[in-house]
Parts: sequence; C-alpha cells; structure tokens
Amino acid sequence: MGPFNLCPRTLSLILLVGLFWGGAAPTAVAQNDGAIEVPDPVLTGIEFAVSVPGESALADGGTPKVRVGNATVPLAYDSAAEAWTAEGITVSSSGVTTVEVVQNDAVLRSASTRAVPAWLSILPPLLAIGMALLYRRVVPALFFGVWVGAVVAIGFTPWAVFKGLLDSFQVYVLNAMANPDHVAIILFSLMIGGMVGIISKNGGTLGIVERLTAWASDSRRGQIVTGVLGISIFFDDYANTLIVGNTMRPVTDRLRISREKLAYLVDSTAAPISTLAFVTTWIGYQVGLLGTAIEKIDGFSQGAYSVFVNSLFYSYYPLLALAFVFLVAYFGLDFGPMYEAEKRARATGKVLGDDANVDEAAAEGEELQPPEGTSCRAVNAVLPILVLVAGVLGGLYATGAQAVGTDAALKDVIGEANSYTALMWGSLLGVVAAAALSLGQGILDLEQTVEAWYEGLKSMLFAMVILVLAWALSNITDVLHTADYLVSLLGETLPPGVVPAIIFVLAAATAFATGSSWGTMGILMPLVVPLVWAVLTQNGMGEPAHYHILYSSVSCVLAGSVWGDHCSPISDTTILSSMASGCDHIEHVRTQLPYALSVGTVAILFGTLPAGFGMPWMVGLIVGGLLLFGLLKLVGKPVEIVASSPEEREPTGA
Repeated sequence: MGPFNLCPRTLSLILLVGLFWGGAAPTAVAQNDGAIEVPDPVLTGIEFAVSVPGESALADGGTPKVRVGNATVPLAYDSAAEAWTAEGITVSSSGVTTVEVVQNDAVLRSASTRAVPAWLSILPPLLAIGMALLYRRVVPALFFGVWVGAVVAIGFTPWAVFKGLLDSFQVYVLNAMANPDHVAIILFSLMIGGMVGIISKNGGTLGIVERLTAWASDSRRGQIVTGVLGISIFFDDYANTLIVGNTMRPVTDRLRISREKLAYLVDSTAAPISTLAFVTTWIGYQVGLLGTAIEKIDGFSQGAYSVFVNSLFYSYYPLLALAFVFLVAYFGLDFGPMYEAEKRARATGKVLGDDANVDEAAAEGEELQPPEGTSCRAVNAVLPILVLVAGVLGGLYATGAQAVGTDAALKDVIGEANSYTALMWGSLLGVVAAAALSLGQGILDLEQTVEAWYEGLKSMLFAMVILVLAWALSNITDVLHTADYLVSLLGETLPPGVVPAIIFVLAAATAFATGSSWGTMGILMPLVVPLVWAVLTQNGMGEPAHYHILYSSVSCVLAGSVWGDHCSPISDTTILSSMASGCDHIEHVRTQLPYALSVGTVAILFGTLPAGFGMPWMVGLIVGGLLLFGLLKLVGKPVEIVASSPEEREPTGA
C-alpha cells in the first residue's frame, strides 16, 4: 500500500489532531450578571449584535452602550423586539471576551463569550466536502463536519472532542429532527416513496410503459419512446431508471439500439425530470433544504416552495439535457464513443460490445415486478399520481388563501402557502388512492399492499439520513456564523452576476467526486442561499428586481449536482442506469460523458452566466437549444434507422 492510499486516513487523523492542538482558545463560560444576549462563540473581525431585553431598565440615565475592550457601540431601542440592540460589534483577538453594558461609565450588565478565529467557521463544511471527495461517502462526511463544528463551538480541549461527538448526535441531529417542518418533509418523502412502491407492485407503472412501447416500431421511435417514458415517470429517479431500463431493454434490443444508448437515454431523463417536476421524491428534500437556508436571511419574505418554483426557469442543464435527448433520438445523429457503439449495434446486431461486463441477473429488477398474471393498467399509476398532484396543489391554495384571503392574486396565494402541509396532504391522499385501487381490484391483498408500501418507503431511508445530517450541518454553520464569514471574504468583491456560474461549477465538481447529487445539495444549499443574499444586499441589490440571481443560484446547486452526477462513474443513478439497461458500466460512462459535457458547457456559458447579468431566462434556453442543435448537426454522424420486423435482425450479445 503506497503513501497515496494512506492519504485519506492520515489526513483525517491530522485534521482531528490539528483541531485538538491548534486552537488553544479556552471554552467560553457564559456568566451573566444580568439579562444580556451575546452570541457564543463569536468570530474575530466579524461583526455581531448584542441584545438586552426590556425597556425601562436602560431608559434612564443617558444612552447605554456596549463595551468590548476599549471600543463602545451605542444601544438603540427596538420597539418591535422590545429590546435594546447594538450592531457592528467586533473582537480583534481570540479567547474569552467580556461584553459589558455601560451607562455613564457604570457597568450595568456583562456577559462572557468566546472569540474564535474567523476561518474556523468555514472548516466544518469544507471538511465535509473534502472528506466526501476523499472517501466518496456522503454520510460519514456530513457527520464528520457536524462533529468538527460541535468541537469548534465548544472549544479546543480534550473534553471538547468527546463532548462534541456526543453533541453531534444529541444536540444537532436531534434539533434537526425536532423541527416540525423537517418532520413534515421526512413524512412526505417517505409517503411518496411508499406510493411509488404500491403503484409499481400493482402494475400501474408497467401499464404506462405498455401504452408507450406500442408505438416503437423502428430505432428512431424506440429512442423517442424511451425518452418520453423517461419524462413520464417523473416522480422518482430511482423508479424511473429501474422501470424504464428494464422495460425498454427488450424493445431497444429488438431495434438494434445499443445498450450504451439505452443507458444514456435512461440516465439523462431520470434525474433531470425529477429535479424539474413539481411533485417528486426530490421536492421534499429540495424544499426542506431551501426552507432551512431561507430561515437564515433577513428581509426576504418568499416561502421555500415559491423560491423553488421560480428557480426552475433557470435550470438550464436539466432542461437542455432533456432537449438534447430528443434531438439525438429524432435526428439519429451521434458522435464520439456513442457513435461507434450505435454503428456496431446497427451493423452487427451486437447491442453489447465483445468485452462487455454485464450482470444480467442484477438488471432484471424483480422487486419492481407485479404479481404474475396481473393485468397492468396504466390508470392504477396515473390516478394516484393525479390525486397526489391535485392534493398538493389544493393544499397550497387552501393554506395560501387562509393566509392572504381568497381575493389575493394566485401568485400571492401560492407564495404564502404552507408547502409542508400541502405536501403531507397530497402524499397521504396519493397513498390512499394507490392502496384503494390495488385492494378494490383484487390485485393485491392488504398484506401485499402494506409490504409494497414499506418497500417503497425503505428506498427513501438513506436519503432521509443524508437530509437530517445536512440539516444538522446547517445548524452548525448557523452557530458558527459561516455565512457572515463568507460574506466578509466575498460579499464586497464578488460580482453578483458571476455567483450562479461559480456555484454551478462547485456543485458539479462536488457531485462528480462524491457521486451523490443529494449529498451535494445537502452540503451546499445551507451555505449558498445566505451567501447569495448577503452578496446582493451588500451590493445594493436586495430587491425583487434582482431576485433572479438568487433563483439562478438555487437552481445551480440543483442543476450542477445533476450535471456532476451524470459525469461521475461512482454516481448511484449512473450505476443504476447501467444495471437496469444491461450495459457495461464503464462503457456507459465513456459514451455518455461527451454528451453531458457538451450540454453542461453550453448551459453555463450561454445560459447561467449571461442570466446572472440580467439576460431573460427564456433567451438562454432558446440560444442553448439552438447551439446544441448546431453542435449535433456539425459533429454528429447519421446512424441507420432499423425497423423491428425481420427475424434475421434479432440481436446477439443480449
């Protein structure tokens, strides 16, 4: 084992030892001889605020001030908060710091806090990202970030290392799950996963598939149907990948479409449509992250769901990736390694290369198959999905109208709606509808229905673990004022227009290295939203006219995560796409990469970047679509269109 292989383990140990020995700041002891609220800890060189509750206690005897060292800041009474507040206070050196409330040189109240070097506030998320890159595992990376943050918050002592480990779970993870909005997101995600399990088991999803595949009579139509099916099963990327890949594989084999092309069509429709659709297993996760991030910014009144909907217009990569799928399928043009794979399949009937490494048994997806003899009716999937969508939309309108009245504009009603309540209502109704259809038609008995629901629910558990840890890390960054430190570094120097593009690249790089779009969202979203808002406000752009930068930045976390996921050989959806399509995994990555890189480059250069400087979002989509069409026409080569009828064209190597 060479030194490079030891590097990740060694680095982790060095980081822990460095935290133990390198800080030397003692633990702060909040000793108050009166009511005074001081953040603990505070960052050196970063402004913070002090609050003194009550009015009469400081109203007489002159203007009260806050004194830290030799510097004083006057207190002002805030009638809304019913407290005296002072802002713009700074500490220049680390260690225990005394904050005093003085009036006419008399000390009225005091409190102790601990000042830590400002750069330590960025350490937990950076370590989470770094460990994810090294180990390619998001869960331990997120927990490690929470642990390090807890140690920083307590102080660098031997006891703090152990106590920080305990607080990581008992304080920060517990607080993440104790938030009612967080619980609502978890329940919604689990319920929609359960609904997916039921409609898969009762044959509803396969019913949709059968309706679409009847039209696939040649290789061009086969690719188009695969793409249509990919966007039809929009509610979950895993279900999309497994169902479309397993179902369309016999059809595409018959049409001499290479397994590499099938895997591309499956992979490039699953995550993009899941991140764009209004009601999916992704939305609870995304809105949950957004809600936590938005809570940290002052002066912004939009709800998380409203921000999510507005961000969809700037989701250039997912939208252009879907468009490119249909351009490739309709015009029958390919380039790079994909062209060679398609040429081989058409000319020889070998849908797999000679050296392909494929686990056909793993590609069968038996757990998604309905009981033998089941009549697969599309209505058994369509109706629960419609009930789910109608339940969410109805819930949004009902809760929004309750908040602002039925006479308000629809956008205001939706903007003020309680999305968490609506999502829970819709998911419950969707499960009830799926169960009722399964039981009423005798497709499944009660035990089978519950088991199918539970199987679908289990598929969401790992994602929920990531989400809870992401919330916990978000709490840590809040305690350590990470956003304030980032603003001090970038807020006055970073041009607001380039922020979304930078975020897109960062999200893509993180997702590529970790193989997890959800993990990337969990790490970056809590940091990005407060940072972007601070950049806007410090540049005098905290008004609705400039909200497009915030919307674009949010979309870039989501879109960049999907792009990196598409390019990554360790991505879960990339692996699932290869497996479900019966394709050699390395060949899938090799053939898809030029397509994903082409779409991503166009998306960032001609969509995200100019949109940050005010270009209308629609212009970016049109220009990007035209450029991709031109690129395909310029470098793409035609591949023969093959019909499915002659028996001599039965594929080999399947």
